[in-house]
Amino acid sequence: MKDMAQKAGRWSKLSTVVCGCLTLSVLVCQAQRNEKKGGELQFKKTALSREFIAEGATVIDVNKDGKKDVVAGAYWFEAPNWTPHELAKPQKFIYNEGYSNSFLNFTMDVNKDGWLDVIRIDFPGKAAVWHENPKNQPGYWKAHPIYPSVGNESPLFVDVDGDGRKDIVSNDPTAKEIIWLRAPDKNFTDEWEKTVISKGDSTPGTHMYTHGLGLGDVNGDKRPDVLIRSGWWEAPANPKQANWTWHPANFGEECAQMYVYDVNGDGLNDVISSSAHKYGIWWHEQGKDAQGKPSWTTHEIHKGFSQSHGLAFVDMNGDKKPDLVTGKRYYAHNGKVDPGEDDPAVLYWFEFKPGKNPSWIPHEIDNDSGVGLHVTVEDLNGDKLPDITVGNKKGVHIFEQQKRK
Repeated sequence: MKDMAQKAGRWSKLSTVVCGCLTLSVLVCQAQRNEKKGGELQFKKTALSREFIAEGATVIDVNKDGKKDVVAGAYWFEAPNWTPHELAKPQKFIYNEGYSNSFLNFTMDVNKDGWLDVIRIDFPGKAAVWHENPKNQPGYWKAHPIYPSVGNESPLFVDVDGDGRKDIVSNDPTAKEIIWLRAPDKNFTDEWEKTVISKGDSTPGTHMYTHGLGLGDVNGDKRPDVLIRSGWWEAPANPKQANWTWHPANFGEECAQMYVYDVNGDGLNDVISSSAHKYGIWWHEQGKDAQGKPSWTTHEIHKGFSQSHGLAFVDMNGDKKPDLVTGKRYYAHNGKVDPGEDDPAVLYWFEFKPGKNPSWIPHEIDNDSGVGLHVTVEDLNGDKLPDITVGNKKGVHIFEQQKRK
């Protein structure tokens, strides 16, 4: 494993710039060559910070200059030089002793004023807030409540009701509920509107440290269902209806983000998941039992690194087919209990080859960054190529995809 990591990590350092207390470094890296010529992509790696400030990051044009910036925790990094600015009072976090107060970061114009705001999901079970964009005025961004107790280690930021504005799917560990939260339409400082998908002591997935969450049409009725690793809740015609129908299923180990997709093209949607703290990425094939009810068969995608606690499913190479982007969440439990905790913090993309017998070709992008609680894949520089942004205990990194020659 060490020899492989050394071979894959051949980079030439171009420059180092010190910005306040955070260090910016730019390197050129190349996704590891694989069996299939033409599948490789090249990336330019930039470390916006090597400090542990958050376990998530998002992309946002903060100052309306037409350039996309990066937000992670208490900082936003201004493009194109990635100058750090504080949006909240920073705190000191130690990578092998604890956690940050920013597990996931998302962006949305919450108050509909034309300026993008930042949504920050704290430690599981703690309050979620949104930080109001100050419209280029100095000072910290005003924080507004979203909900007092947002659990699950992979809360989703997705459009549940199809109104074009994203919502939060999570659990409330205090109330023992599976919930989704809708942003206010008018009174923007109010908490978000809650719909209870399921509740009660017998409801699975309500513990604050629950692993695995997804949204997608499992049964083919064109409605987005909610998944956890032990089953799924069937969406009603009106997603604001409470008490969705529960269907038990086995989607494997404690995981991260879960995705619903017809992997083998048989007309039945399958489920993709990855192990949050052990080794493995899988797709779970949907079939039908003798009574015509869904049955599930698990297929391994990769088992080369552990702690793939953030997982994105997006077309990386422009072939109109979604690929997987994930990697190792370094020291997810502070280096104390997870297998492979001291292995290199790798970042990969897995090239999806559909068909009756689908395959996923692994391409190593980097071995000193990894992922956090989620992975943001979005075009950062306007070249119409998807780039990767991550925040974790290794710092905040971006990987800008380079045009292929």
